[in-house]
Amino acid sequence: MEDILRAFISSSDEGMFGDAFFEPIAKLASGGVVSPSEGVDVAVETKTSYMAIAVKSGPNWGNAAQLRKQNESFISLRSRLYKLHKQFDAVIGHGYGKKKGKPKGKIYRNVSGQAFWTEITGDLDFYLKLIRLMKDEPQKHKSEYKKAWDAAVNRFTGESIRDFCFEDRRIDWEKLVRFVSEDKNKADTPQTKTS
Repeated sequence: MEDILRAFISSSDEGMFGDAFFEPIAKLASGGVVSPSEGVDVAVETKTSYMAIAVKSGPNWGNAAQLRKQNESFISLRSRLYKLHKQFDAVIGHGYGKKKGKPKGKIYRNVSGQAFWTEITGDLDFYLKLIRLMKDEPQKHKSEYKKAWDAAVNRFTGESIRDFCFEDRRIDWEKLVRFVSEDKNKADTPQTKTS
């Protein structure tokens, strides 16, 4: 159960750190503005270029569909800005990590960690300054986090046992599979006949 909860928390990290932490810092540090386009967080415009940045916490933030949608957002923005006659630079910036380069078939490039922060600030040590500013703040919240984590594990385990286990606590796999896979609208779905 803890592994499932860890996976859920990990996927939530993108929203917490990407949107609430790295994105505002990237906007302020780059001198950019909030982008007027969906799927793009920060825009940095000069006389000759327009940098569109989607800020993500780390390099493993999305699946294939999310990456495709991100590319489509950049393409849409590039089309709207075509009349500006400026160099369009689409960037997925990761707050940490080492991913770099342009994926095949995409218009954006990946820039992570030190390279990302250096590119938008001009400061080679900016990524270290971020961690120095945090000092021991994360440690101050460790005991609160541990209590909340333990409570969540207990609650999640209890609900799972109640909803998906037999009385002897063995997993009722059929009930679990039905919960995650059953078509809830099957009554509204026309039946296909086979001959």
